[in-house]
Amino acid sequence: METAMNEITRGTGYDRSHSDYDRVAQAIDYLRERAEQQPQLDEVADHIGLSPFHFQRLFTHWAGVSPKRFLQFLTVEHAKSLLSAESSVLEATLATGLSSPSRLYDLFVAAEAVTPGEYKSGGLGIEIHYGFADSPFGRCLIGTTTRGVVALTFAADEMDAASALRSAWFGAALQRDDAGAERLAARIFASVERPDTPVRLLLRGTNFQIRVWRALLEIPFGGVATYGSVAATVCTSDAARAVGNAVGANPIAYLIPCHRVIRSGGEPGGYRWGTRRKANMLGWEQARLLGGTVAEDAAIG
Repeated sequence: METAMNEITRGTGYDRSHSDYDRVAQAIDYLRERAEQQPQLDEVADHIGLSPFHFQRLFTHWAGVSPKRFLQFLTVEHAKSLLSAESSVLEATLATGLSSPSRLYDLFVAAEAVTPGEYKSGGLGIEIHYGFADSPFGRCLIGTTTRGVVALTFAADEMDAASALRSAWFGAALQRDDAGAERLAARIFASVERPDTPVRLLLRGTNFQIRVWRALLEIPFGGVATYGSVAATVCTSDAARAVGNAVGANPIAYLIPCHRVIRSGGEPGGYRWGTRRKANMLGWEQARLLGGTVAEDAAIG
């Protein structure tokens, strides 16, 4: 308990101990499974092994809103309302080639693709600095070059994550740099407004995948789009399955916001790094976009 509270009071923007995200995620799971029973604050706190006071502080520090309000952002009805409001914005933005409107917490992201030779050789001649850092959504691997970020993955196992990076960029020279990853993670996740210079990405994929990933960059913070609507802007709505495959192959989580693509019925759908993390990302962004009064609610249903 003391460890969690020490991290909260440091004002870092997110907790340095990735176990804090695990606690929050467990609490959200508990709330979603028992929403109809209107669980009490002390009941949820006891489930994750914290006092009610520490749980409330931990959760509101992470989410920016109370557990009760956060749960509202995870409903299918809320997702449907977002789809009706955002789909036309996405289509108009992509049709005109313009960037999405600036919003609080938006990241200014610029992307370029590797050359055909670099693609074929797996990045021969490219040096990648990679490392592990904490984020609001758990431990992550970040890989970057002088031309931009090439990987951001959530790492359940660090050895597996590093091995996957080496496999994807088999021709590149890799160098471990945890300090660099931590600095970049702080910039990506803790920024409250657009940075002065863009966060650059270096994309390695097929032409179709890169078109899809560029389209995802236009979905605004806190917004969502369906697989079909993304397909319609890239090629044709009949290509939703192909778009889904490209979304699933995205190697740069969060910065390329594949978590904002959901099913037409409002359900989150699958996610390369876990459906629970996807739902929590969507709720986290909504909490920061819409905010709300942080109240010491006794009932969280």
